[in-house]
Amino acid sequence: MQLAEYSRMASLGLLALTAALLAGVCTAEPQPLKVTTIKQEPYAMSKGTELEGFCIDLLSALASKLGFKYELHVVKDGRYGAKNEQGTWNGMIGEVFRREADLAVAPLTLTASREAAVDMTKPFMQTGLSFIMRKDIASDDSQYLSFLNLFSTEMWLGILVAYLLTSFCIYLAARISPSEWEKPQADENQFTLSHSFWYTVGAITLQGAGPHPKALSGRLITAIWWLFSLMVLACYFANLSAWLHSDSNQLSIKSFEDLANQNIIQYGTIKGSSSLNFFKNSNNPIYRRVYENMERQQSYAQSMDEGVRRAQEGNYAFIGESVSLDLVVARYCNLIRSPDVVGMRGYSIAAPLGSPLMKNLSVAILQLSESGELDYLRSKWWASSCVAENAQASPLKASSLKGVFLLLALGLGLGVAMALMELAAKSRSIANTQQKSCCSIWLTELSQRFGRKEEKTSSETEEKCKA
Repeated sequence: MQLAEYSRMASLGLLALTAALLAGVCTAEPQPLKVTTIKQEPYAMSKGTELEGFCIDLLSALASKLGFKYELHVVKDGRYGAKNEQGTWNGMIGEVFRREADLAVAPLTLTASREAAVDMTKPFMQTGLSFIMRKDIASDDSQYLSFLNLFSTEMWLGILVAYLLTSFCIYLAARISPSEWEKPQADENQFTLSHSFWYTVGAITLQGAGPHPKALSGRLITAIWWLFSLMVLACYFANLSAWLHSDSNQLSIKSFEDLANQNIIQYGTIKGSSSLNFFKNSNNPIYRRVYENMERQQSYAQSMDEGVRRAQEGNYAFIGESVSLDLVVARYCNLIRSPDVVGMRGYSIAAPLGSPLMKNLSVAILQLSESGELDYLRSKWWASSCVAENAQASPLKASSLKGVFLLLALGLGLGVAMALMELAAKSRSIANTQQKSCCSIWLTELSQRFGRKEEKTSSETEEKCKA
């Protein structure tokens, strides 16, 4: 009887222990994810005993959205991840490949070789390859007529057409208006065509060229031209001031083709990086030439910091990821990045092959991108201290002053119309006095104003021939 009781109690104890163990397993919290990263500004930087940066904020946003915890550490060998000669991976990719880390959150370039070794999410940032150089080396000072670039070609053509039309309209108004002719049958008009052109030039150069028009129509055209000249000169000198104080002049080396076609400036990238592999494996002859020149000169940098330092020191162009170079240019105002960006690729998060996290991480990254969170983080960590210094004077287009051109056109039309009305009023007065047709008097007056000089010249020639 006692043996049966003892057996029953032992069974109950075993059941209770099993239930307790099962309850502990069911209520146990999931293990935090082991996340590896690398120190690189502004993705991950030391702040006391902790880390901060773009990737740290990204990881925090993903953890909050997907509800996981993590333990963050810096990669032991300080490398991103590449295959060595033995075929093994180093860096963060190596840690993920060996399952020493569950995630690698860093500016990891999405490449075919890495995708074959580990799983990678949708890119959280797009980048490409470009290069930086010192501004005083990159600027082109050989353009002697660069001051003409302050206005666009259409703007210069517009000013030329305005000058020709205004000069001709001043000539017309001075010839037509009776106020410019005290005795048209005896005196010459002071506003010849050549004087009209010279008078307009004097106005736009703020020098003046007398005598000035007497007629109201001529004065109206002159006033409108003065206003037009003032506006054009104000815009030109404003652009000239911005151009003279601009730190960013025209680049003499704008692209990788320009870089490959010269042998004065050395250039290189980080040895063993994906940037180097892009040029090494490219079938593009220009990119192959870039690689061959780097290989021949052995102009590689061992790190990003070394490449930036050599670019700052002088005759060196450093090739790297465009987003990283944008940060460098934002920090060091004496450097400038080429506008040429090639080999577009993305930065992704890495996880071991077959990781169940990949789908959710990719969806979460797309959601952060669509909500504008990634753009906010980019603007937060890429803030430039050189924004005010990098202003460039762009060529002014005619469309920017279309209102001024329209005002000039209206003024010219109104001035010529006023001159015709002044002549019509005088013709009507003469017609009433002489009892003749107003139209015939008007045509006679026009003929005297535009044909008299030629007639006088021909009569003088005839008299000389007779003598």
